[in-house]
Amino acid sequence: MQNRTGLVVSAHSADFVWRAGGAIAAHARQGYDITVVCLSFGERGESAKLWRKPGMTLEAVKADRRREAENAARALGVRDIQFYDLGDYPMQITTEAFDRLVDLYRALRPEFMLTHSRQDPYNFDHPMATEFAQHARVIAQAHGHKPEVPVLGAPPVYLFEPHQPEQCNWKPNFLLDIGAVWEKKLEAIKCMEGQEHLWEYYTRVALQRGVQASRNSDYKIVYGEAYEAVFPHVTGTLGHGALA
Repeated sequence: MQNRTGLVVSAHSADFVWRAGGAIAAHARQGYDITVVCLSFGERGESAKLWRKPGMTLEAVKADRRREAENAARALGVRDIQFYDLGDYPMQITTEAFDRLVDLYRALRPEFMLTHSRQDPYNFDHPMATEFAQHARVIAQAHGHKPEVPVLGAPPVYLFEPHQPEQCNWKPNFLLDIGAVWEKKLEAIKCMEGQEHLWEYYTRVALQRGVQASRNSDYKIVYGEAYEAVFPHVTGTLGHGALA
């Protein structure tokens, strides 16, 4: 019997850490096999600290970003992290990458998928990653695509928090308690050595979302993450469910 699985499609090698590290660690702790796909290393737009070093090269930046992401994935309990290396500023979605992600959906059969907001005027790679991830999901559901392979069901899709939500028309409607795994997320955050300026920022975000989660529930929550669900929730009860 296949383990329960989740899929995270991250535009750059650090995005999954800032925005979904708590969800990843929490589900890994529950026994889920989590796969992270990094479409780009963020080698141009998110690696200013590395580029300030004398003699830096593109391949050296990529290697360092990969090392950081692999260390962070290990801290979070990720089962598999894949790097598509589709470029950065601009990112280019190739036919090969599209087919690869469709095949991954069908192989993993994830119980949920996490990716970026639909809009982001500060980073066009983010909505591109979202469109790519959701388009691949639809193709993986199509009976006529590789009909010899069982089609994907309908895993829910959650859009994680952009850096400036109010500019991205992103509205959270799902708040997740990550208090039990906060130390794991913080460890992963500190693996992203090239973006140390964001460590404190995303700690503040987690605390703020924890306050909001407490206010909207009967639970005392300190650290949280927020998501926007793309599709309606299907449930047999409208009452409160227990936190995992």
